Amino acid sequence: MAHTTNYTNTFIEVSEDCPAQHGVEPPIAENLSIAALHYRLLSEEPYTRTSDDVLFETHALRKGIDPDDADARAEFFSKGQACLRASPLSKRYGWGTHHDEHGRVAMFPRDSDEYAALAADPSLEHKRAMRSSRRS
Repeated sequence: MAHTTNYTNTFIEVSEDCPAQHGVEPPIAENLSIAALHYRLLSEEPYTRTSDDVLFETHALRKGIDPDDADARAEFFSKGQACLRASPLSKRYGWGTHHDEHGRVAMFPRDSDEYAALAADPSLEHKRAMRSSRRS
């Protein structure tokens, strides 16, 4: 059975314990981090990929797999995957993600007017990104 991480008409707000007060670009290193890859994919082409597309393309780029390999994608989603609620973008770097009616994703910095409007939109389902640490 194939699993999916896609949401529709949903806004994922930054986690309660996110240290960034505004959207911060993740650092770029020789081996791109998951955060840096998510940032690149979502900032360069907003609303062109679903959550599944972002997660698989990130996995493929990190593992040297062709992102268009349908068999590798099917194998990747044969097991459950963490959704974008677990992305470092929303947990650490201050970015919320909006998933439109087709499941395509764009990100918005938490200190922007767009973020505020999406966070207040009653027509969207609202989720919070996962916390980075457990409460003591």
